[in-house]
Amino acid sequence: MRPIVGITGCTKPVDDTADARLDHRVGDKYITAVMDAAGATPVLLPAIGTQPIEDWLELVDGLMFTGSLSNVEPARYDGPASAPGTLHDPARDGTTLPLLTAAIAHGVPIFCICRGHQELNVALGGTLHQVVHEVPGRFDHRAPKDQPGWEAKYRPIHPVTLAPGGQLRRWIGQDQILVNSLHWQGIDRLAPGLAVEATAADGQIEAVSVIAASTFAIGVQWHPEFKPLEDAASTALFQAFATACAARRHARRPHLMAAQ
Repeated sequence: MRPIVGITGCTKPVDDTADARLDHRVGDKYITAVMDAAGATPVLLPAIGTQPIEDWLELVDGLMFTGSLSNVEPARYDGPASAPGTLHDPARDGTTLPLLTAAIAHGVPIFCICRGHQELNVALGGTLHQVVHEVPGRFDHRAPKDQPGWEAKYRPIHPVTLAPGGQLRRWIGQDQILVNSLHWQGIDRLAPGLAVEATAADGQIEAVSVIAASTFAIGVQWHPEFKPLEDAASTALFQAFATACAARRHARRPHLMAAQ
């Protein structure tokens, strides 16, 4: 039996009416990356608050915290109110933030991508830039707009430098890699307990690790889940995540692993 990886979802109203019902959604690229690059079985976790967290932690061997068009509500980190029209998902915030802290405490491998990377920082006490490209000295980290299509949107567009002695540099085996960039929020004050794993040339934090974690606990601002088997750095990250998930599954269910 393959490791089970829980994938966090978002909510989205099915229409524009005041009483519209919500859909729970996860992008297909996260699902296929978990299956193909991590060799795991994906389970989709709806954004329904804190009630099922203990059950989820018992079920899964790892967790992936996904990207999203929505932003973490600034009240979660005592930030100023968002600009009018900013998309939020309070049901997701109410699910992912406590789930992150519980997963770390229980030694569950976590892979946090884009919004998930930002959620990790907020969950552990950090803050966010709400509009990175308006911060003096920062680049525009939003998706490129000069060409249409997914390939252009997710193409590698700027380098990040991997921290000397960091986990990412050890797994990937390079000092610098090219990454895609599709975000307008980003880490401002780093949370206590996080170590910087990668930075962009403008100083923006692009990857972090949980210092005291007993297993894989990484956040990246870019999107390694987009065609991860076609990029060596993405493949290395998913392999490290897969190894951690398999180790947790073996430790909890040795009889099942031995039967394979």
